[in-house]
Amino acid sequence: MITPVLLSGGSGTRLWPLSRKSYPKQFVPLVGDETLFQASARRLSGAGFAAPLVLTNADFRFIVTEQLAGIGIDPGAVLIEPEGRNTAPAALAAALWLEQADPDGLMLVAPSDHVVPDAAAFRAAVEIGRAAAEAGKLVTFGITPDRAETGYGYLELGERLDPGAPRLMDLVRFVEKPDAASAAEMVATGRHLWNAGIFLFSVRAIIDAFKAHAPELVAPVGEAVAKGRADLGFHRLDPAAWGMLADISIDYAVMERAANLAVVPFAAGWSDLGGWDAVWRESGPNGDGVATAGNATAIDCRNTLLRSEDENLEMVGLGLDNVIAVAMPDAVLVAHKDRAQEVKAAVAALKARNARQAEAFPRDHRPWGWFESLAIGDRFQVKRIVVHPGAALSLQSHHHRAEHWIVVSGTAKVTIGETETLVSENQSVYIPLGHKHRLENPGKLPMVLIEVQTGSYLGEDDIIRYEDVYARD
Repeated sequence: MITPVLLSGGSGTRLWPLSRKSYPKQFVPLVGDETLFQASARRLSGAGFAAPLVLTNADFRFIVTEQLAGIGIDPGAVLIEPEGRNTAPAALAAALWLEQADPDGLMLVAPSDHVVPDAAAFRAAVEIGRAAAEAGKLVTFGITPDRAETGYGYLELGERLDPGAPRLMDLVRFVEKPDAASAAEMVATGRHLWNAGIFLFSVRAIIDAFKAHAPELVAPVGEAVAKGRADLGFHRLDPAAWGMLADISIDYAVMERAANLAVVPFAAGWSDLGGWDAVWRESGPNGDGVATAGNATAIDCRNTLLRSEDENLEMVGLGLDNVIAVAMPDAVLVAHKDRAQEVKAAVAALKARNARQAEAFPRDHRPWGWFESLAIGDRFQVKRIVVHPGAALSLQSHHHRAEHWIVVSGTAKVTIGETETLVSENQSVYIPLGHKHRLENPGKLPMVLIEVQTGSYLGEDDIIRYEDVYARD
């Protein structure tokens, strides 16, 4: 069996405003109906695959389990990284975790934010690399390039490793992201592939590789795993040990130094969706090069991407050429398509102004559901709150605000002090300032309510938690 190791802690900014630090692109349905994370988990499931091991951070842990449950996949383990340390510590932590049960098992390390349209073809490529991985090789997957791309690293191919497996190649070297001329030259040779950052190896082989090429990582990662603690259904890696680690990729730490490497070329379609120009390509633009999503209309446009991410917002493009326009409820991006890779500069500018939109998503996801602000004014805020079936908010109180809840769908179980009340659709309840209270959904369907807050301070940090089923601080 192969254990998929899904890396899901990233917080990319190049797809702002749809991808933000609080809700990054892997959890968003950028292409198709499923999120990139769900598509990745489904692609690496079924015959020959064990339950996935997921590495993520604390903010995303409930999103991970919720999205896996949404496609009927149970995670094998979810390891919570105290802070981002790149792919080398993450892969090693996964290997040391898996070593406890099956040191000779295979693990497939993959980012969870890539697009691979032909899942069957990718699984077939994994099968090509299986025997080499079982024999101790560190197998990587290279993408056959269809253009001279400067945004990716490259893999230089050597000779076939096995005449019986013509697609299994020797790897000569890793090539850093090139300039345009070098990229064109490499593509022309036919002996270079894009580095997809996807790896297959045995648990024992990768641990041995770390011991040989990055021994400074082995002890602190081992300590982080061993001293980690169980937290509901998750395993929190020890923050003190994890904090000692360098921020380093598995390419730099191990792959570029190892000699036992092999490459499986893959030509059935792939994208890391590293910018809105990539989303435009993967969205299937029409004959005029126009791709739209949501309530977007293009009139006399060329080579343009229009996306409306709000069901109440109509976007119309008129006479546009080489434009990307993405509209969210709280932010809009308009950019020349050739400058798609510079979107992170917009995020930096917003952060410099302390704009909430730089990192915070308009819909705030919590383990019990989600909420979004509908209106904010002087001493008041109006929110829409959705609570999952059977879920409950913490028992809490507030120093600075009172709340008025109006149920618009479903039934709420409301606790105020020692009193419990069922509040049905079109009914409301008032929670005075300072009173302990809790909101639960006892039903089998999502419960929706409108919350009106009034008070001198309405920040999310004005919460005193007394009990919480999700063990949040």
